[in-house]
Amino acid sequence: MRNKITVFSLSSSKKLAQDIASILGTKVGDCKVHHFADGEILCEIGESVRGKDVFIVQSTSNPVTENLMEILVLTDALKRASAREITAVIPYFGYARQDRKAKPRPPITSKLVADLLTTAGVNRVVTVDLHAAQIQGFFDIPVDEMQALPLLIKYFRKKKVQDLCVVSPDHGGATRARKMSEAFDCPIAIIDKRRPKPNVAEVMGIIGNEGKNCILIDDMIDTAGTITAGVDILKQKGAKDVYIACTHGVLSGPAIERLSTCAAKEVVITNTIEIPQEKKFDKLVSVSVAGLLAHTIENIENDLPVSDVFTQYDC
Repeated sequence: MRNKITVFSLSSSKKLAQDIASILGTKVGDCKVHHFADGEILCEIGESVRGKDVFIVQSTSNPVTENLMEILVLTDALKRASAREITAVIPYFGYARQDRKAKPRPPITSKLVADLLTTAGVNRVVTVDLHAAQIQGFFDIPVDEMQALPLLIKYFRKKKVQDLCVVSPDHGGATRARKMSEAFDCPIAIIDKRRPKPNVAEVMGIIGNEGKNCILIDDMIDTAGTITAGVDILKQKGAKDVYIACTHGVLSGPAIERLSTCAAKEVVITNTIEIPQEKKFDKLVSVSVAGLLAHTIENIENDLPVSDVFTQYDC
């Protein structure tokens, strides 16, 4: 299998791609990305990919559109170089929050991105924790949505925190919180909030248990306003230690300052988005998805069920 596949990395996920390739027992493919002064992007492949299965590892995080364009340009180059099959491994899928018409006349940009990837020549997409599961249906090609929850559960099991309550920061995340609570056989709580406009959240109250050690879990942290407001109200209601856990650390604007100064004991995120050194702080903990994605690639290549990847986490 190792001679049959090639893993390429682009600008946003170089370290993750290296870790995945290392687990697979191979090296990252030779590819150079050039950004010209006028904003054009060129991807140059430095090795033969004829007849190979190629996996492009790239999160479409900030700068979202540039990182997406890199995938499209490299995909076109690979297709013209006679790659057998092209899989876009997109740990964080940008534009996922534009998945429906929530008010008159908005775009559904998630669908547009799906069409762009398919038209460019991507044959399959592997991603982690889509913001909305229905985005899978926007594609006319196979989509494997992997879950980071087993990795987070495994991390907190090792910590052996007692008297737990899993908390969802909103009603939409209740299913995720329920799955984690079942793993720990503990209660859940839901923070009642409203969002008057994008990146602004108002916390109204808590539905559920109080006075426990809490894991506040979400799929992503952007400006961190919602999650830190949740920490504050949990502490006000008598919570002991509060741990923040999420899959995607978008960490825009004031997020770092808010997270580093909030009352949470730890902020646990995965490396679907690589956090630059200048954004790291003392209570930030990173959980790697490299093994999850590497084993997913192995199963895809060996025609095995992708769902079997989760059996190693015993969740």
